[in-house]
Amino acid sequence: MSLIERLLGRTLSSQEESTQKITPLAGVPILGLDALSSAAYGPEAALTVLLAIGALGLNVIGPITLAVVALLFIVYLSYRQTIAAYPQGGGSYTVARENLGVGAGLLAGAALILDYVLNVAVGISAGVGAVASAFPALLPLRVELCLVLLIVIAFVNLRGLRESGAAFMLPTLLFVVVLVGVIVVGVVKTVLAGGAPVAVVAPPGVLAAGASGGLSLWLIVRAFSAGCTAMTGVEAVSNGVPNFRDPAPRNAQLSLSYIVGILALLLAGVAYLSRAYHISAIDPASPAYQSVLTMLVAAVTGKGVVYFLSVFAILLVLCLSANTSFADLPRVAKLLAQDNYLPHAFASRGRRLVYTSGIVALTLLAGLLLVVFGGVTDRLIPLFAIGAFLAFTLSQAGMVTHWRRLGRGGAPLALNLVGAVATGVTLLVILVSKFTDGAWATLVLIPALLLVFTLTRRHYDSVRVQVGTDEALDYSPRVAPVVIVPIQDWTAVTRKALRFAMKVGGDVRAVHVQIEGSGTQLTGVWATLVERPAQAHGATAPKLVLLASPYRRLLEPLSDYIRAAEQEVPAGQVVVIIPELISTRWYHSFLHNARSTALKAKLYFGGDRRVVVINVPWYLDE
Repeated sequence: MSLIERLLGRTLSSQEESTQKITPLAGVPILGLDALSSAAYGPEAALTVLLAIGALGLNVIGPITLAVVALLFIVYLSYRQTIAAYPQGGGSYTVARENLGVGAGLLAGAALILDYVLNVAVGISAGVGAVASAFPALLPLRVELCLVLLIVIAFVNLRGLRESGAAFMLPTLLFVVVLVGVIVVGVVKTVLAGGAPVAVVAPPGVLAAGASGGLSLWLIVRAFSAGCTAMTGVEAVSNGVPNFRDPAPRNAQLSLSYIVGILALLLAGVAYLSRAYHISAIDPASPAYQSVLTMLVAAVTGKGVVYFLSVFAILLVLCLSANTSFADLPRVAKLLAQDNYLPHAFASRGRRLVYTSGIVALTLLAGLLLVVFGGVTDRLIPLFAIGAFLAFTLSQAGMVTHWRRLGRGGAPLALNLVGAVATGVTLLVILVSKFTDGAWATLVLIPALLLVFTLTRRHYDSVRVQVGTDEALDYSPRVAPVVIVPIQDWTAVTRKALRFAMKVGGDVRAVHVQIEGSGTQLTGVWATLVERPAQAHGATAPKLVLLASPYRRLLEPLSDYIRAAEQEVPAGQVVVIIPELISTRWYHSFLHNARSTALKAKLYFGGDRRVVVINVPWYLDE
């Protein structure tokens, strides 16, 4: 078994695709970790905004969370309809493109790509950052740990969807069981205590009400927009419908129901218990920082086994939340590639029936962000919600047009219309409230992605115009080509290349560039081993051409000679046959063929359509 097979598993045939389809439960760790992990930072983001009004913020976190859950429910119902209407997947991109036009589709595609790349970088850095804060000795290795985790997740996904689902099922199950258990215990304690439970470990005190200002509508709006970060990743299932077993739409809807149901329970539970146990957010920059979830678990269960198990599960899911992007971005990239807006390599599945190019590209982009930001990507978090809600809004608006086009009104259209308005307004609120915190970057990043799409499509359109033809094959007599074989000396490789050149036909010329007196012995060799056998067989011998190079250059004399040969056959072609040594050891490539590679590059990028380049390999023994 090769190293690649050990790392990625055996190659799967196209007929084995059904074995890689996933169940609704497997869809939770594969497509739901992004959404579920947001329970760890969505409520905290809202409570952080409410720090300005101290204890009063705990009185409004409940209504704000209910508003977030209500919006989540609207988006959930809408995406159930999207899954049924577009079972081929693609989610926001497909819906927007088919109903609102190409421009809207590309905007949705750019928003999704931005969201998925940021999810990987932020999720991994958040998880590693939390681990490093618990073990300060790891802080200097933050970037290295982020990159190692990134590579591990990438390799797991390169092994196939089913394998990634199996690998991440246990951490997801641990996260859900532990947190739901803590919430249930906390609610029971709260009810039995008449709404005023006693914390096992008292949380730090909060600021007095109105310490920095009073409650205002703008503050509530800002807290709501911060809490909406908990909704990122909800669209993932609609993008990956084809990944599910048949009936795929039904199973995808079921998986989405599991994800949204668990997320809503976690969000509502965290908000309710935060108020009951008087747990407010702590400034992330404070040396005494603790996350809301860890304070909540300590308040309900103390700092025993459950506490450390909960912390471990939270950190694990935060780190692994990047998996949603690895499952979804390659499929969105595949759809864009099929429409000629990304390189066609993104539309091809690799050895394990996954879109390898998309996984590799996502790994490189996320790795670049982690390195550039030193593994601390907090400033990119505001872009999360913007990408997600832009995709939400375009998808909802597209579904409104979809129902109108089909002549169907009523509840489905009304639901999507309400969703489009709600998510659109939320998007504007997030843009305004988070603009100075990094949301301004969307004005650069999304247009940049749209430019990439446009230039890629323009190139493919140009290629189609240039190479497309309906002309029949031309059987008219052709002018014999000039066949040029660059040689260094007389070897078995040279002999094989010339033998092939003679089969091509035409005027065969062996060309040697003389550098510091090289090739002087070739004249005698040529007479003995080339011209004399040719006379014996009544054949025309290849011509030996020696080119002087007083400045010890190789490529320029050859290029000049090839251009001169073109002038000799204005209606014909020049065929350049390049001999190459091929070794079974990859590292031997550094010892051979440097000149051959340089010559090929010069000829390929010369843009001359009348020059044909042919490789003649000579395979070395072990």
